[in-house]
Amino acid sequence: MQIPAMRRIDVSTGPICLLLGLRDFSDAPKYGFVLGAVYALGGWLVFALLFWLSMPYLAYPAALGFAFIAPFIAAGFYEVSRRLETGQPLNWEIVLGTVWQQKGRDMGWMALVTGFAFFIWVDYAAIIFLLFFGLKELEPAAFMQALTGTWNGFYFILLGNIAGAVMAMIVFSLTVISFPLLMDREIDFATAMTTSVKAVIANPLAMMVWAVIIGLCLFTTLISLFITLPVVLPVLGHATWHMYRKVIAHAEQPEAERL
Repeated sequence: MQIPAMRRIDVSTGPICLLLGLRDFSDAPKYGFVLGAVYALGGWLVFALLFWLSMPYLAYPAALGFAFIAPFIAAGFYEVSRRLETGQPLNWEIVLGTVWQQKGRDMGWMALVTGFAFFIWVDYAAIIFLLFFGLKELEPAAFMQALTGTWNGFYFILLGNIAGAVMAMIVFSLTVISFPLLMDREIDFATAMTTSVKAVIANPLAMMVWAVIIGLCLFTTLISLFITLPVVLPVLGHATWHMYRKVIAHAEQPEAERL
């Protein structure tokens, strides 16, 4: 399938999209807040399970790894932004129905790709832990002491964050455009991923700025223990829709440059 035509963007596009995402959230807050709260609840349940299983060392990578599957969860936010953009009516039946319909389209395959990346990342984090701390079971307090008071902990954090950054950049490149593209058009997931990667390659600096913005926003949710997620996640979801609209050419955008 032919790759859609794309626009060139600059470093100001990311901040502009974030402001547009904030505008969409303020125009229809109930959809974003409820869906974001459900996602936050899922994060708390994962944290509770890991601590119950005496695996606190996986809490941080699991929290970061949630960003791998967030684009699929954001399908509802894309639909809200699309309808606000076109002036179409909004209600829960439409928004939830749109999310449900994605299971029968190639969006499901993309969700499988990002879900697989999430599990690979968590497994890799467990392997790194075993390399530095062995098979001994550590209580949360002892684990935090080892992280902050030993060279082993320092190298563990360093290697873990480097590995996470590499994995996150790969997933970002595959998904930054592909998820809203799949929801907006009848296109296969392989073409959508190719388009996304091509958009990143064509706009490296602008996309790097956008990735940093996403990372900083998600970091605020991590340090707040997901309390800010019901706001941050929908704003980023709406902003991702606007990033897609600025990168991918549409019929009403004749000046778009083919890359």
